[in-house]
Amino acid sequence: MRYTIATLAMAALTMSAAPAAAQSAAPVPILPDAAVLDVVATGEVSRVPDIATIRAGVVTQSATAAAALADNAAKMDRVIASLRAAGVAPRDIMTANVNLSPQHRYVENQPPVITGYQATNTVSVKFRDVAKSGTVLDALVKAGANQINGPEMSVDKPEAALDAARIEAIKQARARAARYAEAAGLRVDRIVAIGEAGEDRGNGPRPPVLYARAEMASDAPTRVLPGEVPISATVSVRFLLK
Repeated sequence: MRYTIATLAMAALTMSAAPAAAQSAAPVPILPDAAVLDVVATGEVSRVPDIATIRAGVVTQSATAAAALADNAAKMDRVIASLRAAGVAPRDIMTANVNLSPQHRYVENQPPVITGYQATNTVSVKFRDVAKSGTVLDALVKAGANQINGPEMSVDKPEAALDAARIEAIKQARARAARYAEAAGLRVDRIVAIGEAGEDRGNGPRPPVLYARAEMASDAPTRVLPGEVPISATVSVRFLLK
């Protein structure tokens, strides 16, 4: 069989035009009668905290910066020694803040005058036995700590509780989507997408700073009550409604 140049050219044009025609075809709607609903929901569970974190510090003042730092270092050594004597592991003691600042006297229409220096050294202490943290706080004050901030309660391993909160969040999202669908005269067909919008691992709010003096310590022990902390997860869920 013979093919002329014109015949081959015509065949090539026909083959090249077929994909172009397919590409320019209008897409067919998959779900023309469906509606999309986005819901954000939070699930929350409560757990008894097993970690108490406090900040204990020493504030000292002196006429010179060197004297203020030296006095502060000596007192902080006693505070840290009391923590270790109470059984707190070195990994649970971390320096949180060291500060040295001048103290001024202000007189109207005169430049401020430095009257001395204040040194502050603060450590963050993690207690893995919440019930004993109150006793350790008393020991800290007796050892010379005059600045205490805490305790902040938390859960050491919150993964299982977070999973429970995620399941609760999905349940909340499903229930909310069903209510929206019913109000719109539709029904929930299926979930199209799920995203995690955020999580709260059960760290309690940071408490205010408490100041104490060693001579104010009494025989009554400090009580620390763990209570419960909320652990939550927030999800965003996209539903398909029909």
